[in-house]
Amino acid sequence: MSAEATNPATPGPVAPKASAAATAPAVPRADRRKSRPRIDLRRLGRAALLGPAVRGKLPDAIGHVVEAHRAHHPDADLDPLRRAYVLAESSHRGQMRKSGEPYITHPLAVTLILAELGAETTTLTASLLHDTVEDTDVTLDQVREQFGEEVRYLVDGVTKLEKVDYGAAAEPETFRKMLVATGSDVRVMSIKLADRLHNMRTLGVMRPEKQARIAKVTRDVLIPLAERLGVQALKTEMEDLVFAILHPEEYEHTRQLIAENAARPDDPLAEVADEMRGVLREAGIQAEVLIRPRHFVSVHRVARKRGQLRGTDFGRLLVLVNEDADCYAVLGELHTCMTPVVSEFKDFIAVPKFNLYQSLHTAVALPQARTDSPGGTPIAAQVVEVLIRTHQMHKVAEAGVVALGNPYAPASDAAVFDASASDAPADGERADPTRPGWLSRLLDWQQAAPDPDTFWSTLREDLAQDREITVFRPDGGTLGLPEGATCVDAAYAQYGEDAHACIGARVNGRLATLSTVLKDGDTVQLLMGQDPASEPSREWLEHAHTPAARIAIQRWLATHPGGGTGAQDMTGTRAETAEDTAPARRADAAQGTAASRPADAAAAAEGTPTTRSRGADVLVDRPGASVRLARCCTPVPPDEITGFAVRGGVVTVHRVECAAVAHMKGKGRAELGVRWGDTTECRVTLVAESFGRPHLLADLTEAISSTGVDIVSATVEPPSQQRVRHTYTLLLPDAARLPALMRAMRDVPGVYDVARAQHQAPGS
Repeated sequence: MSAEATNPATPGPVAPKASAAATAPAVPRADRRKSRPRIDLRRLGRAALLGPAVRGKLPDAIGHVVEAHRAHHPDADLDPLRRAYVLAESSHRGQMRKSGEPYITHPLAVTLILAELGAETTTLTASLLHDTVEDTDVTLDQVREQFGEEVRYLVDGVTKLEKVDYGAAAEPETFRKMLVATGSDVRVMSIKLADRLHNMRTLGVMRPEKQARIAKVTRDVLIPLAERLGVQALKTEMEDLVFAILHPEEYEHTRQLIAENAARPDDPLAEVADEMRGVLREAGIQAEVLIRPRHFVSVHRVARKRGQLRGTDFGRLLVLVNEDADCYAVLGELHTCMTPVVSEFKDFIAVPKFNLYQSLHTAVALPQARTDSPGGTPIAAQVVEVLIRTHQMHKVAEAGVVALGNPYAPASDAAVFDASASDAPADGERADPTRPGWLSRLLDWQQAAPDPDTFWSTLREDLAQDREITVFRPDGGTLGLPEGATCVDAAYAQYGEDAHACIGARVNGRLATLSTVLKDGDTVQLLMGQDPASEPSREWLEHAHTPAARIAIQRWLATHPGGGTGAQDMTGTRAETAEDTAPARRADAAQGTAASRPADAAAAAEGTPTTRSRGADVLVDRPGASVRLARCCTPVPPDEITGFAVRGGVVTVHRVECAAVAHMKGKGRAELGVRWGDTTECRVTLVAESFGRPHLLADLTEAISSTGVDIVSATVEPPSQQRVRHTYTLLLPDAARLPALMRAMRDVPGVYDVARAQHQAPGS
């Protein structure tokens, strides 16, 4: 859009396509197709000024676009391209770029970029027209009338908002509009990326400060979007152009390193490539072995990482095969006949990257003899990185979503690669397989961004998180999250603003705080409180990694001044002690009351034999025997029970599933028949597990008291990793109240489990 000039003042990096308008000396690329002659934009401009050709005949000016398009789509209908060029040329006629070229050369160059990537006809048609609505008198209605709704939608998606209407917010709001349009049709962003690439190629005559501003936006927004959409061919060239503008000294140094390596008489990569071809030929595997030179930014990164560069650091080997199975066959042969560097192996075929990328990555070490210096001084062994993929995978690796074709078309025709395709949509829904999880999340949080500045800064932060993980829910569903995401992020990704009520999580079956950082493949169960007044903690912001979580928490805090303390248990505040509140002191009083009860009751609380049962009547098949309810499992009606005789003529009564029962049977102790009599009062021990928070003990004792149950004793263990274990011995007036009591305790915010006490058997 309104690109501004050719002949950049700062020499640009090598373009990946022969049609690039960059002026840098070309470094040969062994893996590209047979190069086409460099396109003369001034010649195209003169052709454009001559006007359209005879009706029905393709204008000469788009011949190069047609040639590139036919290479990918031999049967494409070219009439829309002809009509789009005629409209674009006539509407832009008289407009000139800052370099002095006719403006029509810009949409032609953008369309050529997309055609070489394999874009289908509708995308190319919209690309030719992408600036007409913004810069000429053509309207969206006219575009719809002549080319249909799809082309109108794409042109509208890339049309900038006017500064006269939006002021300083025009740029962020334009990107917001573009991203929303991309959510429905990813081809919008494909056109924008190609548009920005050509503008970057022709940025040189602009003022240095404007070059830097555009380069920074490209670095922070467009390059990450190209990476996420898998369009590596555009991403790498934009990276090099930004590198040349923002870091000219480092760029020039890197350029010299590449030139010096190209002038070397020997090429270790070529030698290894020849050796690989021989290995694969002997194995009967049909494969193409190519050398892929690293682009400038990649060489710069390797130099910073490794210091002194060697010949094998300037490129990688690419092995192209026909079938997926051949990829693994090639891997086996290379690892058998060469020395593999095992730590460098990655399988992105079985587990594709979130941007559709598939390939096997490995590396082999060169024999030591090949790495000795001419003087005989040994140097460290060189390592050659190897990429193995099918031809189709390579196409997708270069073109990303552009290779998916038309998302509106039926599934059989829509895409050449369907690794990300989901179930077939319902009638009338767009069959777009290109809306990944990161884009859905971005579209969700942008709706909540309160102003353009927040959206713009948050967008840059979000796009800086360039890796994605997948975590699983207990129901089998998945959540896509950026690398480094925590349970806080998972909660807001799954529940939205309802995540304010989250009290904790289980990660892979183990209790975890919400600050826990998740790893790819983790299973996450989020524990939600029942209190509708639950609130997030301010400290959650320290652990929120995703914009959706941060914006939701910040919005709640903004509308609740002074709030944000109710969920501190997830972020490290101490558990409440019994001295904190008056209701908690009632638990202490209950303990004192238990100590002042008759000796048999106090003894029962301590687990010593008694002369009579405290609570529900138990009938035992031994006349005159005293009964004691075992403290290890505190049976209550209607539990299934059994008894064992102990010293002093006392019979202890256990629940049949108690661990002590199996232990005593193993010791040869005989069971006695016992059964419940009248079910009046009964004693039970319950264990409540919770996250520590202020007033928790008070709320628990209040819930217990509300059911009419007396507390005999209460114990609160010291908190461990913000989790607290409460043990209550309770006196129920009726055993039938037990289920209601346990429900009331579970409903207390912060409590995630309440269960009957289960003590370990002796010696177990």
